[in-house]
Amino acid sequence: MKIFLAVTSLLPDYGGPAFSVSRLAIALAQTGAEVGLWACNGSAVTTPLLPAQSSVQPLSGAEAEAMDNFGKIDVLHDNGIWLPHNHRLAVLAANRGIPRIVSTRGMLEPWATNHKRWKKTLAWSAYQRRDLKRARYHHATADTEARNLQRLRLGVPVCVIPNGVEVPETRPHVAGAGRGKDDRDDRDARKTALFLGRIHPKKGLLMLVEAWRRVRPDGWVLQIAGPDEGGHRVQVENAVLTAGLSEAISFLGPIENEQKESAFSKADLFVLPTHSENFGLVVAEALAHGLPVLTTTGAPWPMLSKRGCGWWVDATIDGIAAGLSQAASCDSSTLQTMGAKGREWTLAEFGWNRVAKEFMTKYEEVLTTTLTVP
Repeated sequence: MKIFLAVTSLLPDYGGPAFSVSRLAIALAQTGAEVGLWACNGSAVTTPLLPAQSSVQPLSGAEAEAMDNFGKIDVLHDNGIWLPHNHRLAVLAANRGIPRIVSTRGMLEPWATNHKRWKKTLAWSAYQRRDLKRARYHHATADTEARNLQRLRLGVPVCVIPNGVEVPETRPHVAGAGRGKDDRDDRDARKTALFLGRIHPKKGLLMLVEAWRRVRPDGWVLQIAGPDEGGHRVQVENAVLTAGLSEAISFLGPIENEQKESAFSKADLFVLPTHSENFGLVVAEALAHGLPVLTTTGAPWPMLSKRGCGWWVDATIDGIAAGLSQAASCDSSTLQTMGAKGREWTLAEFGWNRVAKEFMTKYEEVLTTTLTVP
């Protein structure tokens, strides 16, 4: 089977889709599929996220050129909506009779649709609604995203397949393991909460700073890692200064590879105070590294509390403060036990081999179904 995977960008600073789509391409190729990977900014041929030894074929050029170079396509899988290249791919697929799956990647979640709403309202009327109705499947990464898609009544079936995650072969060192209360006088012995992601208003960092100011967890520091987007880091830094938290909150900037692994291994808790996520890949990554997670109802992770590996709180300052207070009251042994439970969960349900097989099943289904466009 020849699968054409499309995404906006495969540069690491694009965020979750760059990582999940590139890793999906590798996993699909490992099942025996022929996979062409294309990004509208040309980054498929330069991305560090695609190893040189991978059998995935990176594609360059405009949409039609890339499709022609790849050869006869069985399934086109587009990741994202709204942008001009998404529309062009929809038209090309329709004109060439190629079955198409669309992963909406959280772009139809309430927070996302309200962001730059007037532009999206115009695009919805002009082309986006029709483009979505032409798809054979819509892919969601969580049940909440699937329900929001179904409320649009587009007449297209929705499949739910989670993002996969790389799980380290051995559980990384947990930073706070074995520390006692007396160790907290040592700066290096303080517990660390880690945020890793784009520094963007959607991520709720201003709420986290205010929640940290209210709780001021004794013996804890917060590290904020990730690329700035739209100058939002300045706003967050100003909030930190105003709150008098410069000694407790630091910024690491963009980190990848060894730096990212080091940040996970040195942390005691992962925090994602988000307003909206369709999946929240970094949550799964943190769990895979043996970290308990504190996130909000803006991310589809209600099982964190049910499985005893984290806190799922309201996406408000009060909610985050309450969760932070509970997490900070846990000793190192409790945090380590919670992290172990999260790692076991990711091993069982979020392995890339399992995810790739689920997608292959859907690709095979679309080849045997027909579509009537209203």
